[in-house]
Amino acid sequence: MAPRSRRAFLDRPIARGLAAVVCLGCIAALAYLERERLWDRRAADDPFARCFAERAAQIDRMRAEGTIEAGQAELFRTRAEAMCRAEAQGSGGAPTLPGQ
Repeated sequence: MAPRSRRAFLDRPIARGLAAVVCLGCIAALAYLERERLWDRRAADDPFARCFAERAAQIDRMRAEGTIEAGQAELFRTRAEAMCRAEAQGSGGAPTLPGQ
C-alpha cells in the first residue's frame, strides 16, 4: 500500500470552509453593531439632514473649484448648519445674529 501524503490543515477544504464561516460571522457581527446607521430610515426623512447635505455638497463643490478657501468653507458650513436647523424647527427665517 502506498503511503498517503499528508497535507497541512490549512490546505484542506475543511479549513477553507471554516474560513468562510468565520468571514460571514464577522460580516454579520459588523452589520449587527452598525444596524442603526445602516437601516435607519429616519435620517432620510429628517429635513435638517437633507438641507445640510445639500448645502454641504454645494460648499464642497465651491471649495473644489477654488472659489472659496478652507476658512471660508468652514464658516459657510457653520452658517448652513444654523440655517438648516432654523428651517427644520419651523421658524422659517434665517437665524438672527447675537445682539440684534
